[in-house]
Amino acid sequence: MNRIAQQPPTEKKDQRIIDVVSIVIPVAVAVLLSIRTKVGLGEWTGVLPHVIGVLNTVTALLLLLGLYFIKRKKVKAHRAAMLGAFGLGALFLVCYILYHVSNQSTPFGGQGPIRQVYYALLVSHILLSIVVVRFVLLAVYYALTNQIARHRKVVRYAYPIWLYVSVTGVLVYLLISPYYVR
Repeated sequence: MNRIAQQPPTEKKDQRIIDVVSIVIPVAVAVLLSIRTKVGLGEWTGVLPHVIGVLNTVTALLLLLGLYFIKRKKVKAHRAAMLGAFGLGALFLVCYILYHVSNQSTPFGGQGPIRQVYYALLVSHILLSIVVVRFVLLAVYYALTNQIARHRKVVRYAYPIWLYVSVTGVLVYLLISPYYVR
């Protein structure tokens, strides 16, 4: 007899929410970035790229710490590091949106091979940041609901992509930061 394991109704609902959020976030960001008229939120938003660079740096460090802790079976420390990285990711998203709805995009001014490196990093960073949203949401959900086997399975994909997105975020920031209007 072939049995298909069914998810409890609350888990199905949670999965639908994760699916919707995984689509809504990239679509909302794309729509907000496509708006040509910028909202005047004040000059303070000019500092946001630097805040974003710091957020990506700390997120990458927390991801590495999270791996370090779980390899040493320090589950509480691992959880704190990973939830910290998740929280910083949410804060990053808010800062990113605030900056881009209130400021024109900064063109990259580098020439020669560094230009190709910059755009390769930027494109891979953007594409993988879209992909990783669902994986990270699932990883956090499975961890918080104590579905550790499923958490481990999704983390095989989520972790390296998330770390890559965080590190390339820092590299992209370092490459473009000389061109921000001060």
